[in-house]
Amino acid sequence: MSAVHGANPLRDAADRRLPRIAGPSGLVIFGVTGDLSRKKLMPAVYDLANRGLLPPGFSLIGFARREWQDEDFAQEVYEAVKQHARTPFREEVWQQLIQGMRFVQGDFDDDDAFEKLKSTVEELDKAQGTGGNFAFYLSVPPKFFPLVVRQLKKHGLADQKNGSWRRAVIEKPFGHDLVSAKELNEVVHEVFPPDAVFRIDHYLGKETVQNILALRFANTLFEPIWNRSYVDHVQITMAEDIGIGGRAGYYDGIGAARDVIQNHLLQLLALTAMEEPASFDADALAAEKTKVLGAVKLPKDLGESTVRGQYAAGWQGGAKAVGYLQEDGIDPQSKTDTYAAVKLEIDNRRWAGVPFYLRTGKRLGRRVTEIAVVFQRAPHSPFDHTATEELGRNAIVIRVQPDEGVTVRFGSKVPGTQMEIRDVSMDFAYGESFTESSPEAYERLILDVLLGDSNLFPRVEEVELSWKILDPIEQFWDKHGKPAQYQSGTWGPVEADEMLARDGRSWRRP
Repeated sequence: MSAVHGANPLRDAADRRLPRIAGPSGLVIFGVTGDLSRKKLMPAVYDLANRGLLPPGFSLIGFARREWQDEDFAQEVYEAVKQHARTPFREEVWQQLIQGMRFVQGDFDDDDAFEKLKSTVEELDKAQGTGGNFAFYLSVPPKFFPLVVRQLKKHGLADQKNGSWRRAVIEKPFGHDLVSAKELNEVVHEVFPPDAVFRIDHYLGKETVQNILALRFANTLFEPIWNRSYVDHVQITMAEDIGIGGRAGYYDGIGAARDVIQNHLLQLLALTAMEEPASFDADALAAEKTKVLGAVKLPKDLGESTVRGQYAAGWQGGAKAVGYLQEDGIDPQSKTDTYAAVKLEIDNRRWAGVPFYLRTGKRLGRRVTEIAVVFQRAPHSPFDHTATEELGRNAIVIRVQPDEGVTVRFGSKVPGTQMEIRDVSMDFAYGESFTESSPEAYERLILDVLLGDSNLFPRVEEVELSWKILDPIEQFWDKHGKPAQYQSGTWGPVEADEMLARDGRSWRRP
C-alpha cells in the first residue's frame, strides 16, 4: 500500500509519544519590545524550537517603533532566550532559528511599515518555505487592537490564499465591558473568520488547569460527589504578592476584577463546574463552558456579596511597601480595586444553592492560585464532640501555581488510646510525580495557534457572557462608596472575611 503523498508512512496516528509538530509557518509579534514578548513569547518560541516542535523554516518577525536592524532584533531575542528560556541553550537550534528572524520598524498607523511587513512576509515565504502561513500576535495595549487589525486587512496581510492560513492572536483584556467587547469582536471578525481568532488566556495553557478536566473526567473517584449533594461551597483564589509595579498607566481604571475575575477566574469556574463534554475538541469544550457561564447568577444584594479593596502601606517580604494611592502615576482619589471578592451561584441542577466564592488581589500574603472544592460535614458523627472539634471539612484543592498539584484533606484518627480525629492532607505534586517539567503556558498556546487547535482559547460567547456577569458588579461599585483598605502583606480587607462569615464560612489560608 503506497503511503499518502507527503505523509510519513512510519507514523502511527495512535502513537501518543509522537508530539504534534507545527507545519510550515511563521509568527509576527507586534509590540515585540514589551515585557510580555521579552519574558514569555520569545523564550517560548526558542523552547518550542529546542523541543523539535517547530518546522525547520520557522520564521519570526518583530514589529515595533525601535530603530533596529535585523541583527539588533536577533540580539534582543538572544538575550531574552538566555535569560528566560526554560530549556538549555543549544547553538545549533539558535543558528537555525536566526535564519528566519526579521525586524520591521514602524508605528501602527504607518502604511509604509505595513507594506514593508508585507514584503518581508513574502520574502520569508520564498526563503524559508513558510507556505504563506502566518500568525499575528498582538502584544500591544488593547486600544491599538482595532487599528492593527484594520491595517492587516488594508495591506492584504490577513488574506488567506491558495490554502494558506492567517491567524490573529489577541491578548487580554478583551474589551473593558460588554459593549466594548462586542465592538472589538465586530472589528476583528470583519478581518479574520472566528476560527482564525485566538484570544489568549495564558491560565488555560497551564498544565494544572488542564488537569482539572483529567481529575474530574478520567477518574470515577471524584465525579460522583462533584455536585450540590456533597459540595458545600467552592473557593477560587488568585493572589499576588506584588503591587502594580510600573503598570500604573494600564492598571488604573481597570482594576483587579476586570483584570483577573472576568477572564482567569471565570474560566476556572467554568472548568470546575461544567458538565462532561461529548469529546475534548474545541467545540464540545466551548459548548459546556458557555452553558455554565450562561447559568451563573448574581446575588440579589451586591453590597453584601461583593467586596473590593485597595492595598495600603504595610510590610511584605521583610520590606516596607507603599499603598496603592502612593504608587507613582496613581491619582490619590483613585477608586480602582486592587482586591475583589464576589459570591456567585450557578442556576442549574448540579450546582443549585452552592456558592462559588472568587477572590483576587495584589500585595496579599503570598503568590498562589488554587481552586478549593469544600465538602459538607458528615451528616452524623458517632464520635463525641471533643474528639472532632479540630476537624474542618473535607476538601479537594487544585493548586494551579506555584507548587502545582492536588491536595485532598480528610479526617484521620490521631495515634493513641483516645478516639481523637484530626485533619490530614494527602498530596500530589507535579514536580515529584513526573520527571518532565511542565512546559510554559505560552509554549503550549503558541504551538496550538500554529496548529490551529483552539481547545484552550475562550470563544466570543464566553468572553461576552463573562462581561455580562461582571458589568453589573462594576456598575454597582461605581455608584457605591470607595474600596476598603487592607494592609499590604495581609489576606485582604476585613469586609471579605465578614462576607463569608455571614454565610457561616471562612476563607481558606492557602
